[in-house]
Amino acid sequence: METRDVLQKRLESQLHEIKAEIEKIEAKAKAKEADAQIESQEKLKELREKRERTEQKLEDLRNASESAWEDAKAGVQLAVTDLKAALDSAKSRF
Repeated sequence: METRDVLQKRLESQLHEIKAEIEKIEAKAKAKEADAQIESQEKLKELREKRERTEQKLEDLRNASESAWEDAKAGVQLAVTDLKAALDSAKSRF
């Protein structure tokens, strides 16, 4: 079972990697034509919002009491899974 610190560090690392991937997609999106850019910008906005929500859930995990930690852990893990799926979808389109 992961300790609180190990889980937080692993999730922080994953979020850092995801942020770098989003930045790569942003660079590719800038090179697309107008219609494709609109779609790209919408997907990027969605990715940024999911990343921000995931970061907030990680912050909630950091601040969770011992009794609330398991629920916070489940919430952040679900958010990371959702964010990774959205990132993979965006990467396949760009």
